[in-house]
Amino acid sequence: MTLKLGVLASGRGSNLQAVLDAIDAGRLDAQVVMVLSNRQDAPALERAALRGIPAVHLPPSEYPQRLDYDRKAAELLKSAGADTLLLAGYMRLITTALLDAFPGRIINIHPTLLPAFPGLHGHRQAIDYGVRFSGCTVHFVDEGLDSGPIILQAVVPVHPDDNEDTLAARILKEEHRILPEALQLLAEGRLRIEGRRVIIE
Repeated sequence: MTLKLGVLASGRGSNLQAVLDAIDAGRLDAQVVMVLSNRQDAPALERAALRGIPAVHLPPSEYPQRLDYDRKAAELLKSAGADTLLLAGYMRLITTALLDAFPGRIINIHPTLLPAFPGLHGHRQAIDYGVRFSGCTVHFVDEGLDSGPIILQAVVPVHPDDNEDTLAARILKEEHRILPEALQLLAEGRLRIEGRRVIIE
């Protein structure tokens, strides 16, 4: 089934671009129907607009309650036809308003090997901790912080001379690879959640 993707992004949108490139190449059976951002200056919105994809800035200042913000976001995304949400560098915790609107259909990409180093500054956390390997994780979203069932992960070495930028660049290449793969598994109906585990059929 073709995924009707609503993408929530706060930043440059490089994972959005990886998804669009995978769609163009025929590796991902999906259509991006809207890109929504909490930041008016997010380059992800510009990427969307250049492709003729509805690009919406939803200002948090107009919705002091996070539930109200997410209710409005869900309304906009549903009206665009979205049946699946992708959080691609989205710097807000989502609430039950979105989780209930898209049950089992919200995917996130995180730049560490979860459950290690959730939240912000994952690369810095990994370097400071002294791990030998880091990577990225695509997972279903639940009410916790980067705590949902894991779909795919990719591992990269952490070099002794790495800083946040060099490690981030190495991990980003893997993010761009496994995110479209995970979405395609969802499109093919091959993902099943059993407790904490995601079974790939």
